[in-house]
Amino acid sequence: MAAPILSYEGLGLVQGSGWLFQDLDIYVGTRDRLALIGRNGAGKTTLLKLLAGQIDADKGKRVIVPGTHVVMLEQEPDFRPFATLMDFAVAAPDAPEEFEVAAIADQLGIDMRRTAASASGGERRRAALARALAQNPDVLLLDEPTNHLDLAAIDWLESWLARYTGAFVAISHDRTFLTRLTRQTLWLDRGSIRRKEIGFGGFEEWSDAVAAEEARAAQRLDSKLRLEAHWLERGVTARRKRNQGRLEKLKEMRATRAAMIGGPGVAKLGLANDDVRSKSVIVAEGVSKSFGDRTIIKGLDFRVQRGDRIGIVGANGAGKSTLLKLLTGEIQPDEGKIILAPTLDGIVIDQQRSLMSPDKTVRDILADGGDWVEVRGVKKHIQGYLKEFLFDPGVMEASVGALSGGERSRLLLAREFARESNLLVLDEPTNDLDLETLDLLQEVIADYAGTVLLVSHDRDFLDRTVTVTLGLDGSGKVDIVAGGYADWEAKRVKPNAVKAKASGAAPPPPPTARKKLSYKDQRDYDMLPGRIEEIEKEMAGIESDLSDGGLFTRDHARFTALTGKLDKLREEKAGAEDRWLALAEEVETLR
Repeated sequence: MAAPILSYEGLGLVQGSGWLFQDLDIYVGTRDRLALIGRNGAGKTTLLKLLAGQIDADKGKRVIVPGTHVVMLEQEPDFRPFATLMDFAVAAPDAPEEFEVAAIADQLGIDMRRTAASASGGERRRAALARALAQNPDVLLLDEPTNHLDLAAIDWLESWLARYTGAFVAISHDRTFLTRLTRQTLWLDRGSIRRKEIGFGGFEEWSDAVAAEEARAAQRLDSKLRLEAHWLERGVTARRKRNQGRLEKLKEMRATRAAMIGGPGVAKLGLANDDVRSKSVIVAEGVSKSFGDRTIIKGLDFRVQRGDRIGIVGANGAGKSTLLKLLTGEIQPDEGKIILAPTLDGIVIDQQRSLMSPDKTVRDILADGGDWVEVRGVKKHIQGYLKEFLFDPGVMEASVGALSGGERSRLLLAREFARESNLLVLDEPTNDLDLETLDLLQEVIADYAGTVLLVSHDRDFLDRTVTVTLGLDGSGKVDIVAGGYADWEAKRVKPNAVKAKASGAAPPPPPTARKKLSYKDQRDYDMLPGRIEEIEKEMAGIESDLSDGGLFTRDHARFTALTGKLDKLREEKAGAEDRWLALAEEVETLR
Protein backbone atom coordinates (compact mmCIF):
# COMPACT_ATOMS: atom_id res chain seq x y z
CA MET A 1 0.00 0.00 0.00
CA ALA A 2 1.61 3.24 -1.16
CA ALA A 3 1.42 6.58 0.63
CA PRO A 4 -1.87 8.43 -0.12
CA ILE A 5 -1.80 11.21 -2.70
CA LEU A 6 -5.59 11.62 -2.92
CA SER A 7 -8.13 11.08 -0.15
CA TYR A 8 -11.55 12.03 1.16
CA GLU A 9 -12.11 12.14 4.91
CA GLY A 10 -15.61 11.92 6.43
CA LEU A 11 -17.22 12.05 2.98
CA GLY A 12 -20.97 12.60 2.94
CA LEU A 13 -23.34 13.30 0.04
CA VAL A 14 -27.10 13.85 0.09
CA GLN A 15 -29.11 12.50 -2.81
CA GLY A 16 -32.85 13.01 -2.90
CA SER A 17 -34.27 12.87 0.61
CA GLY A 18 -31.39 11.02 2.26
CA TRP A 19 -27.68 10.35 2.40
CA LEU A 20 -26.14 8.45 -0.49
CA PHE A 21 -22.83 8.31 1.44
CA GLN A 22 -22.01 9.29 4.99
CA ASP A 23 -18.72 9.30 6.92
CA LEU A 24 -16.65 7.55 4.26
CA ASP A 25 -12.85 7.58 4.44
CA ILE A 26 -11.16 6.86 1.10
CA TYR A 27 -7.56 7.11 0.02
CA VAL A 28 -5.58 6.42 -3.16
CA GLY A 29 -1.85 5.67 -3.00
CA THR A 30 0.80 6.56 -5.57
CA ARG A 31 0.79 3.13 -7.24
CA ASP A 32 -2.60 1.78 -6.21
CA ARG A 33 -4.56 -0.31 -8.72
CA LEU A 34 -8.05 -0.17 -7.25
CA ALA A 35 -11.19 -1.98 -8.37
CA LEU A 36 -14.30 -0.06 -7.29
CA ILE A 37 -17.09 -2.60 -6.87
CA GLY A 38 -20.77 -2.03 -6.12
CA ARG A 39 -24.25 -2.65 -7.46
CA ASN A 40 -25.91 -0.36 -10.02
CA GLY A 41 -27.25 2.65 -8.16
CA ALA A 42 -24.77 2.30 -5.26
CA GLY A 43 -23.05 5.53 -6.34
CA LYS A 44 -19.80 4.30 -7.92
CA THR A 45 -19.74 6.93 -10.68
CA THR A 46 -20.71 9.66 -8.22
CA LEU A 47 -17.84 8.60 -5.95
CA LEU A 48 -15.38 8.86 -8.87
CA LYS A 49 -16.66 12.36 -9.65
CA LEU A 50 -16.16 13.35 -6.00
CA LEU A 51 -12.59 12.03 -6.07
CA ALA A 52 -12.01 13.90 -9.34
CA GLY A 53 -13.29 17.13 -7.81
CA GLN A 54 -16.03 17.42 -10.44
CA ILE A 55 -18.76 17.69 -7.78
CA ASP A 56 -18.70 18.85 -4.17
CA ALA A 57 -19.64 16.74 -1.16
CA ASP A 58 -22.15 17.90 1.46
CA LYS A 59 -19.58 17.14 4.13
CA GLY A 60 -16.03 15.84 4.34
CA LYS A 61 -12.61 17.02 3.24
CA ARG A 62 -10.88 16.24 -0.04
CA VAL A 63 -7.09 16.11 0.41
CA ILE A 64 -4.69 16.00 -2.52
CA VAL A 65 -0.90 16.21 -2.59
CA PRO A 66 0.06 19.46 -4.37
CA GLY A 67 0.91 18.93 -8.03
CA THR A 68 -1.06 15.68 -8.32
CA HIS A 69 -2.85 15.52 -11.67
CA VAL A 70 -6.19 13.66 -11.52
CA VAL A 71 -7.98 12.70 -14.77
CA MET A 72 -11.35 10.99 -15.09
CA LEU A 73 -12.47 8.87 -18.04
CA GLU A 74 -16.24 9.27 -17.99
CA GLN A 75 -18.56 6.49 -19.05
CA GLU A 76 -20.63 8.71 -21.34
CA PRO A 77 -18.70 11.91 -22.15
CA ASP A 78 -20.61 14.66 -23.97
CA PHE A 79 -19.45 14.99 -27.60
CA ARG A 80 -22.29 17.28 -28.73
CA PRO A 81 -20.44 20.63 -28.57
CA PHE A 82 -17.56 19.38 -30.73
CA ALA A 83 -17.19 19.11 -34.50
CA THR A 84 -14.52 16.39 -34.51
CA LEU A 85 -13.11 13.86 -32.10
CA MET A 86 -9.88 15.86 -31.91
CA ASP A 87 -11.83 19.00 -30.95
CA PHE A 88 -13.25 16.99 -28.06
CA ALA A 89 -9.84 15.66 -27.05
CA VAL A 90 -8.07 19.03 -26.83
CA ALA A 91 -10.92 20.72 -24.96
CA ALA A 92 -10.06 19.08 -21.62
CA PRO A 93 -9.42 21.36 -18.59
CA ASP A 94 -5.72 20.43 -18.78
CA ALA A 95 -5.83 19.91 -22.51
CA PRO A 96 -3.04 17.82 -24.05
CA GLU A 97 -1.38 18.90 -27.26
CA GLU A 98 -2.74 17.49 -30.52
CA PHE A 99 0.43 15.51 -31.19
CA GLU A 100 0.14 13.86 -27.76
CA VAL A 101 -3.45 12.83 -28.45
CA ALA A 102 -2.53 11.66 -31.96
CA ALA A 103 0.23 9.41 -30.61
CA ILE A 104 -2.24 7.54 -28.37
CA ALA A 105 -5.01 7.59 -30.99
CA ASP A 106 -2.71 6.02 -33.58
CA GLN A 107 -2.03 3.09 -31.26
CA LEU A 108 -5.78 2.71 -30.62
CA GLY A 109 -6.53 2.81 -34.34
CA ILE A 110 -8.83 5.84 -34.32
CA ASP A 111 -8.90 8.75 -36.78
CA MET A 112 -9.39 11.84 -34.62
CA ARG A 113 -10.47 13.86 -37.68
CA ARG A 114 -13.76 11.95 -37.74
CA THR A 115 -16.86 14.04 -37.03
CA ALA A 116 -18.07 13.53 -33.47
CA ALA A 117 -21.73 13.28 -34.50
CA SER A 118 -21.13 10.33 -36.86
CA ALA A 119 -18.66 8.44 -34.64
CA SER A 120 -19.68 5.04 -33.29
CA GLY A 121 -19.67 4.12 -29.61
CA GLY A 122 -16.33 2.34 -30.04
CA GLU A 123 -14.76 5.35 -31.79
CA ARG A 124 -15.97 7.72 -29.09
CA ARG A 125 -14.61 5.46 -26.36
CA ARG A 126 -11.19 5.38 -28.10
CA ALA A 127 -11.22 9.17 -28.44
CA ALA A 128 -12.06 9.58 -24.75
CA LEU A 129 -9.22 7.20 -23.85
CA ALA A 130 -6.79 9.10 -26.07
CA ARG A 131 -7.73 12.36 -24.35
CA ALA A 132 -7.42 10.92 -20.83
CA LEU A 133 -4.16 9.03 -21.32
CA ALA A 134 -2.47 11.86 -23.23
CA GLN A 135 -2.89 14.12 -20.17
CA ASN A 136 -0.22 12.10 -18.32
CA PRO A 137 -2.23 11.74 -15.10
CA ASP A 138 -0.89 10.80 -11.68
CA VAL A 139 -4.30 9.37 -10.77
CA LEU A 140 -6.56 7.92 -13.44
CA LEU A 141 -10.26 7.39 -12.64
CA LEU A 142 -11.80 4.93 -15.10
CA ASP A 143 -15.57 4.50 -15.45
CA GLU A 144 -16.26 1.37 -17.54
CA PRO A 145 -13.14 1.81 -19.71
CA THR A 146 -13.76 -1.32 -21.83
CA ASN A 147 -17.33 -0.43 -22.86
CA HIS A 148 -17.66 -0.48 -26.68
CA LEU A 149 -14.02 -1.55 -27.14
CA ASP A 150 -13.15 -4.60 -29.21
CA LEU A 151 -10.76 -7.28 -27.99
CA ALA A 152 -7.69 -5.75 -29.65
CA ALA A 153 -8.32 -2.37 -28.01
CA ILE A 154 -8.93 -4.00 -24.61
CA ASP A 155 -5.61 -5.87 -24.93
CA TRP A 156 -3.86 -2.60 -25.79
CA LEU A 157 -5.42 -0.79 -22.82
CA GLU A 158 -4.46 -3.60 -20.45
CA SER A 159 -0.84 -3.43 -21.68
CA TRP A 160 -0.78 0.37 -21.27
CA LEU A 161 -2.15 0.19 -17.72
CA ALA A 162 0.27 -2.61 -16.80
CA ARG A 163 3.15 -0.22 -17.68
CA TYR A 164 1.48 2.84 -16.15
CA THR A 165 3.45 4.27 -13.20
CA GLY A 166 0.59 6.22 -11.62
CA ALA A 167 -2.48 5.07 -9.67
CA PHE A 168 -5.88 4.17 -11.04
CA VAL A 169 -9.38 3.43 -9.76
CA ALA A 170 -11.52 1.39 -12.16
CA ILE A 171 -15.23 0.67 -12.34
CA SER A 172 -15.76 -2.19 -14.76
CA HIS A 173 -18.07 -5.13 -15.43
CA ASP A 174 -15.17 -6.86 -17.22
CA ARG A 175 -13.96 -9.45 -14.71
CA THR A 176 -10.94 -10.42 -16.80
CA PHE A 177 -9.79 -6.78 -17.01
CA LEU A 178 -10.15 -6.28 -13.24
CA THR A 179 -8.54 -9.62 -12.35
CA ARG A 180 -5.49 -8.98 -14.52
CA LEU A 181 -4.82 -5.41 -13.41
CA THR A 182 -6.07 -4.61 -9.91
CA ARG A 183 -4.24 -5.15 -6.61
CA GLN A 184 -6.68 -3.51 -4.17
CA THR A 185 -10.48 -3.45 -3.93
CA LEU A 186 -12.94 -0.80 -2.75
CA TRP A 187 -16.39 -2.26 -2.12
CA LEU A 188 -19.20 0.31 -2.03
CA ASP A 189 -22.24 -1.25 -0.40
CA ARG A 190 -25.37 0.38 1.08
CA GLY A 191 -23.73 3.72 1.72
CA SER A 192 -20.53 2.39 3.31
CA ILE A 193 -17.18 1.43 1.85
CA ARG A 194 -14.73 -1.36 2.62
CA ARG A 195 -11.15 -1.58 1.41
CA LYS A 196 -9.12 -4.76 1.06
CA GLU A 197 -5.52 -5.12 -0.07
CA ILE A 198 -6.43 -7.77 -2.63
CA GLY A 199 -7.16 -7.49 -6.32
CA PHE A 200 -10.51 -8.32 -7.84
CA GLY A 201 -9.49 -11.96 -8.18
CA GLY A 202 -10.01 -12.34 -4.43
CA PHE A 203 -13.20 -10.27 -4.23
CA GLU A 204 -15.69 -13.11 -4.52
CA GLU A 205 -14.22 -15.04 -1.60
CA TRP A 206 -14.00 -11.86 0.48
CA SER A 207 -17.57 -10.74 -0.29
CA ASP A 208 -18.90 -14.23 0.43
CA ALA A 209 -17.23 -14.18 3.84
CA VAL A 210 -18.67 -10.73 4.61
CA ALA A 211 -22.15 -11.79 3.45
CA ALA A 212 -22.03 -14.95 5.55
CA GLU A 213 -21.01 -12.97 8.63
CA GLU A 214 -23.75 -10.40 8.07
CA ALA A 215 -26.28 -13.18 7.56
CA ARG A 216 -25.31 -14.65 10.93
CA ALA A 217 -25.63 -11.21 12.50
CA ALA A 218 -29.02 -10.70 10.85
CA GLN A 219 -30.32 -13.88 12.46
CA ARG A 220 -29.90 -12.16 15.82
CA LEU A 221 -32.11 -9.27 14.69
CA ASP A 222 -35.84 -9.19 14.05
CA SER A 223 -37.39 -10.61 10.89
CA LYS A 224 -38.13 -7.18 9.43
CA LEU A 225 -34.42 -6.36 9.16
CA ARG A 226 -33.76 -9.70 7.51
CA LEU A 227 -36.43 -8.96 4.93
CA GLU A 228 -35.07 -5.48 4.23
CA ALA A 229 -31.63 -6.92 3.46
CA HIS A 230 -33.20 -9.05 0.72
CA TRP A 231 -29.92 -9.41 -1.15
CA LEU A 232 -28.75 -11.68 1.67
CA GLU A 233 -31.68 -13.97 0.94
CA ARG A 234 -30.12 -14.83 -2.39
CA GLY A 235 -28.02 -17.30 -0.43
CA VAL A 236 -24.34 -16.94 -1.31
CA THR A 237 -23.44 -20.56 -0.66
CA ALA A 238 -26.49 -21.95 -2.45
CA ARG A 239 -25.87 -19.70 -5.43
CA ARG A 240 -22.25 -20.78 -5.69
CA LYS A 241 -23.32 -24.45 -5.65
CA ARG A 242 -25.89 -23.81 -8.37
CA ASN A 243 -23.32 -22.00 -10.48
CA GLN A 244 -20.83 -24.84 -10.06
CA GLY A 245 -23.51 -27.23 -11.26
CA ARG A 246 -24.17 -25.01 -14.28
CA LEU A 247 -20.46 -24.87 -15.10
CA GLU A 248 -20.25 -28.66 -15.00
CA LYS A 249 -23.22 -28.86 -17.35
CA LEU A 250 -21.56 -26.31 -19.63
CA LYS A 251 -18.39 -28.44 -19.75
CA GLU A 252 -20.46 -31.47 -20.76
CA MET A 253 -22.18 -29.49 -23.53
CA ARG A 254 -18.80 -28.25 -24.79
CA ALA A 255 -17.43 -31.78 -24.85
CA THR A 256 -20.42 -32.93 -26.89
CA ARG A 257 -19.99 -30.09 -29.38
CA ALA A 258 -16.22 -30.69 -29.56
CA ALA A 259 -16.92 -34.28 -30.62
CA MET A 260 -19.26 -33.01 -33.34
CA ILE A 261 -16.86 -30.32 -34.61
CA GLY A 262 -13.59 -32.25 -34.13
CA GLY A 263 -11.48 -32.67 -37.26
CA PRO A 264 -12.98 -32.75 -40.74
CA GLY A 265 -13.71 -36.48 -40.63
CA VAL A 266 -15.37 -36.31 -37.24
CA ALA A 267 -17.46 -33.32 -38.30
CA LYS A 268 -18.78 -35.14 -41.39
CA LEU A 269 -19.75 -38.16 -39.34
CA GLY A 270 -21.53 -35.93 -36.87
CA LEU A 271 -23.40 -33.97 -39.52
CA ALA A 272 -24.48 -37.12 -41.29
CA ASN A 273 -26.21 -38.36 -38.15
CA ASP A 274 -30.02 -38.11 -38.43
CA ASP A 275 -30.39 -37.14 -34.77
CA VAL A 276 -27.94 -34.27 -35.25
CA ARG A 277 -29.84 -33.09 -38.33
CA SER A 278 -33.19 -33.18 -36.53
CA LYS A 279 -31.82 -30.97 -33.74
CA SER A 280 -30.45 -28.31 -36.10
CA VAL A 281 -32.23 -24.97 -35.86
CA ILE A 282 -29.91 -22.91 -38.13
CA VAL A 283 -27.86 -24.42 -40.95
CA ALA A 284 -25.21 -22.47 -42.89
CA GLU A 285 -23.99 -24.19 -46.08
CA GLY A 286 -21.15 -22.59 -48.08
CA VAL A 287 -22.13 -19.12 -46.87
CA SER A 288 -20.16 -16.12 -48.17
CA LYS A 289 -20.87 -12.41 -47.81
CA SER A 290 -19.02 -9.38 -49.16
CA PHE A 291 -19.47 -5.63 -49.12
CA GLY A 292 -17.85 -4.06 -52.13
CA ASP A 293 -14.37 -5.55 -52.58
CA ARG A 294 -14.18 -6.74 -48.99
CA THR A 295 -15.02 -10.34 -48.05
CA ILE A 296 -16.67 -10.52 -44.63
CA ILE A 297 -17.64 -14.21 -44.46
CA LYS A 298 -16.23 -16.86 -46.79
CA GLY A 299 -17.32 -20.49 -47.20
CA LEU A 300 -18.95 -20.96 -43.79
CA ASP A 301 -20.41 -24.40 -43.05
CA PHE A 302 -21.99 -24.68 -39.62
CA ARG A 303 -25.01 -26.10 -37.85
CA VAL A 304 -26.52 -24.43 -34.79
CA GLN A 305 -28.07 -27.13 -32.64
CA ARG A 306 -31.10 -26.73 -30.41
CA GLY A 307 -29.84 -25.54 -26.99
CA ASP A 308 -26.48 -24.27 -28.29
CA ARG A 309 -25.01 -21.12 -26.75
CA ILE A 310 -23.03 -19.55 -29.61
CA GLY A 311 -20.54 -16.75 -28.88
CA ILE A 312 -19.37 -14.52 -31.73
CA VAL A 313 -16.05 -12.69 -31.20
CA GLY A 314 -13.63 -10.58 -33.20
CA ALA A 315 -12.32 -7.06 -33.63
CA ASN A 316 -14.63 -4.19 -34.48
CA GLY A 317 -15.30 -4.34 -38.21
CA ALA A 318 -14.41 -8.03 -38.48
CA GLY A 319 -18.02 -8.92 -39.34
CA LYS A 320 -19.65 -9.98 -36.06
CA SER A 321 -22.90 -8.11 -36.71
CA THR A 322 -22.95 -9.34 -40.30
CA LEU A 323 -22.58 -12.96 -39.17
CA LEU A 324 -25.32 -12.47 -36.58
CA LYS A 325 -27.68 -11.04 -39.20
CA LEU A 326 -26.90 -13.92 -41.57
CA LEU A 327 -27.59 -16.56 -38.92
CA THR A 328 -30.92 -14.96 -37.98
CA GLY A 329 -32.04 -14.46 -41.58
CA GLU A 330 -32.04 -10.67 -41.37
CA ILE A 331 -29.78 -10.50 -44.46
CA GLN A 332 -29.11 -13.04 -47.19
CA PRO A 333 -25.69 -14.43 -48.21
CA ASP A 334 -24.11 -13.71 -51.59
CA GLU A 335 -23.26 -17.41 -51.94
CA GLY A 336 -24.54 -20.52 -50.18
CA LYS A 337 -27.67 -20.67 -48.09
CA ILE A 338 -28.99 -20.25 -44.56
CA ILE A 339 -31.79 -22.60 -43.48
CA LEU A 340 -33.83 -21.61 -40.42
CA ALA A 341 -36.10 -24.04 -38.58
CA PRO A 342 -39.72 -22.99 -39.22
CA THR A 343 -40.47 -23.13 -35.49
CA LEU A 344 -37.83 -20.52 -34.54
CA ASP A 345 -39.31 -17.70 -32.48
CA GLY A 346 -36.61 -15.27 -31.44
CA ILE A 347 -36.18 -12.21 -29.25
CA VAL A 348 -33.40 -9.68 -29.80
CA ILE A 349 -31.78 -7.62 -27.04
CA ASP A 350 -29.53 -5.07 -28.70
CA GLN A 351 -26.82 -2.87 -27.25
CA GLN A 352 -28.74 0.34 -27.94
CA ARG A 353 -31.37 -0.38 -25.24
CA SER A 354 -33.74 1.53 -27.53
CA LEU A 355 -36.91 -0.42 -26.95
CA MET A 356 -38.37 1.40 -23.94
CA SER A 357 -39.95 4.84 -23.68
CA PRO A 358 -38.37 6.96 -20.91
CA ASP A 359 -41.80 8.32 -19.93
CA LYS A 360 -43.26 4.92 -19.08
CA THR A 361 -43.10 3.42 -15.60
CA VAL A 362 -41.53 0.10 -14.65
CA ARG A 363 -45.07 -1.23 -14.08
CA ASP A 364 -46.05 -0.16 -17.62
CA ILE A 365 -43.03 -1.89 -19.16
CA LEU A 366 -43.46 -5.20 -17.36
CA ALA A 367 -47.22 -5.51 -16.80
CA ASP A 368 -48.90 -2.92 -19.05
CA GLY A 369 -49.90 -0.98 -15.94
CA GLY A 370 -51.22 -4.04 -14.07
CA ASP A 371 -50.03 -6.14 -11.16
CA TRP A 372 -49.22 -9.42 -12.91
CA VAL A 373 -46.52 -10.42 -15.40
CA GLU A 374 -46.92 -13.29 -17.85
CA VAL A 375 -43.56 -15.09 -17.62
CA ARG A 376 -43.33 -17.74 -20.35
CA GLY A 377 -46.92 -18.81 -19.77
CA VAL A 378 -46.87 -18.51 -15.96
CA LYS A 379 -48.40 -15.56 -14.10
CA LYS A 380 -46.17 -13.87 -11.52
CA HIS A 381 -46.86 -10.83 -9.36
CA ILE A 382 -44.81 -7.88 -10.54
CA GLN A 383 -43.20 -7.37 -7.10
CA GLY A 384 -41.89 -10.94 -6.99
CA TYR A 385 -40.66 -10.77 -10.58
CA LEU A 386 -38.80 -7.51 -9.90
CA LYS A 387 -36.99 -9.19 -7.00
CA GLU A 388 -35.81 -11.95 -9.34
CA PHE A 389 -34.01 -9.25 -11.34
CA LEU A 390 -32.54 -7.60 -8.20
CA PHE A 391 -34.96 -4.65 -8.10
CA ASP A 392 -36.49 -3.19 -4.96
CA PRO A 393 -40.27 -3.66 -5.48
CA GLY A 394 -40.69 0.03 -4.60
CA VAL A 395 -39.29 0.91 -8.03
CA MET A 396 -42.57 -0.11 -9.73
CA GLU A 397 -43.83 3.45 -10.17
CA ALA A 398 -40.47 4.92 -11.21
CA SER A 399 -40.14 6.14 -14.77
CA VAL A 400 -37.70 4.46 -17.12
CA GLY A 401 -35.94 7.80 -17.62
CA ALA A 402 -35.16 7.99 -13.89
CA LEU A 403 -33.33 4.65 -13.88
CA SER A 404 -29.57 4.32 -14.27
CA GLY A 405 -28.17 2.81 -17.47
CA GLY A 406 -27.58 -0.49 -15.70
CA GLU A 407 -31.10 -0.55 -14.25
CA ARG A 408 -32.63 0.12 -17.68
CA SER A 409 -30.61 -2.77 -19.08
CA ARG A 410 -31.83 -5.01 -16.26
CA LEU A 411 -35.44 -3.94 -16.87
CA LEU A 412 -35.09 -4.73 -20.57
CA LEU A 413 -33.76 -8.19 -19.70
CA ALA A 414 -36.68 -8.75 -17.32
CA ARG A 415 -39.20 -7.79 -20.00
CA GLU A 416 -37.68 -9.82 -22.80
CA PHE A 417 -37.03 -12.95 -20.75
CA ALA A 418 -40.70 -13.03 -19.79
CA ARG A 419 -41.65 -13.71 -23.42
CA GLU A 420 -42.13 -17.16 -24.90
CA SER A 421 -39.24 -17.86 -27.28
CA ASN A 422 -36.77 -20.51 -28.39
CA LEU A 423 -34.03 -18.22 -29.80
CA LEU A 424 -32.34 -15.47 -27.82
CA VAL A 425 -30.11 -12.97 -29.66
CA LEU A 426 -27.90 -10.79 -27.43
CA ASP A 427 -25.76 -7.98 -28.85
CA GLU A 428 -23.23 -6.75 -26.25
CA PRO A 429 -25.56 -7.55 -23.34
CA THR A 430 -22.98 -6.86 -20.62
CA ASN A 431 -22.60 -3.10 -21.22
CA ASP A 432 -23.80 -1.06 -18.20
CA LEU A 433 -24.43 -4.14 -16.05
CA ASP A 434 -22.96 -4.51 -12.58
CA LEU A 435 -21.32 -7.76 -11.51
CA GLU A 436 -24.36 -9.09 -9.64
CA THR A 437 -26.56 -8.52 -12.69
CA LEU A 438 -23.95 -10.27 -14.84
CA ASP A 439 -24.17 -13.25 -12.51
CA LEU A 440 -27.95 -13.14 -12.86
CA LEU A 441 -27.73 -12.95 -16.67
CA GLN A 442 -25.40 -15.95 -16.71
CA GLU A 443 -27.91 -17.91 -14.65
CA VAL A 444 -30.81 -16.93 -16.91
CA ILE A 445 -28.90 -17.92 -20.05
CA ALA A 446 -27.80 -21.21 -18.46
CA ASP A 447 -31.41 -22.04 -17.56
CA TYR A 448 -32.84 -20.87 -20.91
CA ALA A 449 -34.39 -23.79 -22.76
CA GLY A 450 -33.76 -22.45 -26.27
CA THR A 451 -30.76 -21.47 -28.39
CA VAL A 452 -28.61 -18.40 -27.71
CA LEU A 453 -26.61 -16.27 -30.17
CA LEU A 454 -24.33 -13.88 -28.32
CA VAL A 455 -21.98 -11.11 -29.51
CA SER A 456 -19.69 -9.91 -26.73
CA HIS A 457 -16.22 -8.59 -25.93
CA ASP A 458 -16.54 -9.72 -22.30
CA ARG A 459 -14.06 -12.60 -22.13
CA ASP A 460 -15.05 -13.91 -18.71
CA PHE A 461 -18.75 -13.79 -19.60
CA LEU A 462 -18.11 -15.83 -22.75
CA ASP A 463 -16.04 -18.38 -20.83
CA ARG A 464 -18.88 -18.85 -18.33
CA THR A 465 -21.70 -18.94 -20.87
CA VAL A 466 -21.12 -20.28 -24.39
CA THR A 467 -20.68 -23.80 -25.74
CA VAL A 468 -19.27 -22.82 -29.16
CA THR A 469 -17.25 -19.75 -30.18
CA LEU A 470 -17.24 -18.39 -33.73
CA GLY A 471 -14.09 -16.27 -34.11
CA LEU A 472 -13.65 -13.79 -36.95
CA ASP A 473 -10.24 -12.43 -37.93
CA GLY A 474 -11.45 -9.96 -40.60
CA SER A 475 -10.25 -12.03 -43.57
CA GLY A 476 -13.54 -13.86 -44.09
CA LYS A 477 -12.47 -16.98 -42.23
CA VAL A 478 -14.61 -18.11 -39.29
CA ASP A 479 -12.92 -20.31 -36.67
CA ILE A 480 -15.35 -22.72 -35.01
CA VAL A 481 -14.18 -23.72 -31.55
CA ALA A 482 -15.98 -25.76 -28.89
CA GLY A 483 -15.73 -23.69 -25.73
CA GLY A 484 -15.43 -20.04 -24.77
CA TYR A 485 -13.10 -17.13 -25.43
CA ALA A 486 -10.10 -18.78 -23.73
CA ASP A 487 -10.47 -21.84 -26.00
CA TRP A 488 -10.60 -19.65 -29.11
CA GLU A 489 -7.58 -17.63 -27.97
CA ALA A 490 -5.62 -20.84 -27.31
CA LYS A 491 -6.38 -22.04 -30.83
CA ARG A 492 -5.14 -18.74 -32.29
CA VAL A 493 -1.88 -18.86 -30.31
CA LYS A 494 -1.08 -22.51 -31.08
CA PRO A 495 -0.47 -22.17 -34.85
CA ASN A 496 1.88 -19.23 -34.23
CA ALA A 497 3.89 -21.35 -31.81
CA VAL A 498 4.07 -24.19 -34.33
CA LYS A 499 5.14 -21.77 -37.05
CA ALA A 500 7.92 -20.36 -34.88
CA LYS A 501 9.10 -23.87 -34.11
CA ALA A 502 9.27 -24.76 -37.81
CA SER A 503 11.00 -21.55 -38.85
CA GLY A 504 14.37 -23.28 -39.03
CA ALA A 505 16.14 -21.05 -36.55
CA ALA A 506 19.01 -22.88 -34.89
CA PRO A 507 18.30 -23.70 -31.25
CA PRO A 508 20.56 -22.09 -28.67
CA PRO A 509 23.42 -24.29 -27.45
CA PRO A 510 22.55 -26.32 -24.36
CA PRO A 511 23.88 -24.92 -21.11
CA THR A 512 26.71 -26.67 -19.37
CA ALA A 513 25.20 -29.42 -17.24
CA ARG A 514 25.27 -29.02 -13.46
CA LYS A 515 25.20 -32.04 -11.21
CA LYS A 516 23.99 -30.21 -8.08
CA LEU A 517 23.14 -26.78 -6.70
CA SER A 518 25.88 -24.53 -5.41
CA TYR A 519 26.16 -24.07 -1.64
CA LYS A 520 24.44 -20.65 -1.80
CA ASP A 521 21.68 -21.86 -4.11
CA GLN A 522 21.01 -24.92 -1.93
CA ARG A 523 20.86 -22.72 1.19
CA ASP A 524 18.38 -20.34 -0.48
CA TYR A 525 16.31 -23.27 -1.73
CA ASP A 526 16.04 -24.68 1.80
CA MET A 527 15.50 -21.44 3.71
CA LEU A 528 13.36 -19.26 1.43
CA PRO A 529 10.01 -21.06 2.12
CA GLY A 530 10.41 -20.28 5.83
CA ARG A 531 11.31 -16.65 5.10
CA ILE A 532 8.30 -16.28 2.79
CA GLU A 533 6.06 -17.58 5.57
CA GLU A 534 7.54 -15.06 8.01
CA ILE A 535 6.96 -12.21 5.53
CA GLU A 536 3.34 -13.28 5.01
CA LYS A 537 2.70 -13.27 8.78
CA GLU A 538 4.29 -9.83 9.11
CA MET A 539 2.22 -8.51 6.19
CA ALA A 540 -0.97 -9.95 7.70
CA GLY A 541 -0.25 -8.09 10.95
CA ILE A 542 0.30 -4.79 9.14
CA GLU A 543 -2.81 -5.26 6.98
CA SER A 544 -4.81 -5.92 10.14
CA ASP A 545 -3.56 -2.61 11.61
CA LEU A 546 -4.32 -0.77 8.36
CA SER A 547 -7.86 -2.16 8.24
CA ASP A 548 -8.66 0.29 11.04
CA GLY A 549 -10.56 2.90 9.02
CA GLY A 550 -9.73 5.71 11.43
CA LEU A 551 -5.96 5.18 11.50
CA PHE A 552 -5.35 7.46 8.49
CA THR A 553 -6.83 10.50 10.21
CA ARG A 554 -5.91 9.58 13.83
CA ASP A 555 -2.21 8.80 13.34
CA HIS A 556 -1.12 9.73 9.85
CA ALA A 557 2.58 9.24 10.58
CA ARG A 558 2.06 5.65 11.72
CA PHE A 559 -0.23 5.00 8.74
CA THR A 560 2.48 6.23 6.36
CA ALA A 561 5.18 4.15 8.10
CA LEU A 562 3.06 1.00 7.95
CA THR A 563 2.18 1.45 4.28
CA GLY A 564 5.84 1.99 3.41
CA LYS A 565 6.87 -1.12 5.32
CA LEU A 566 4.12 -3.15 3.66
CA ASP A 567 5.38 -2.08 0.22
CA LYS A 568 8.92 -3.22 1.08
CA LEU A 569 7.68 -6.56 2.45
CA ARG A 570 5.59 -7.12 -0.67
CA GLU A 571 8.64 -6.50 -2.88
CA GLU A 572 10.78 -8.80 -0.72
CA LYS A 573 8.17 -11.54 -0.89
CA ALA A 574 7.88 -11.27 -4.69
CA GLY A 575 11.66 -11.47 -5.05
CA ALA A 576 11.90 -14.43 -2.67
CA GLU A 577 9.16 -16.31 -4.51
CA ASP A 578 10.76 -15.68 -7.91
CA ARG A 579 14.14 -16.84 -6.59
CA TRP A 580 12.74 -20.02 -5.02
CA LEU A 581 10.70 -20.93 -8.13
CA ALA A 582 13.78 -20.54 -10.33
CA LEU A 583 15.75 -22.79 -7.99
CA ALA A 584 12.89 -25.32 -7.87
CA GLU A 585 12.92 -25.56 -11.67
CA GLU A 586 16.68 -26.11 -11.58
CA VAL A 587 16.29 -28.85 -8.96
CA GLU A 588 13.81 -30.61 -11.26
CA THR A 589 16.29 -30.57 -14.16
CA LEU A 590 19.01 -32.09 -11.93
CA ARG A 591 16.89 -35.08 -10.92
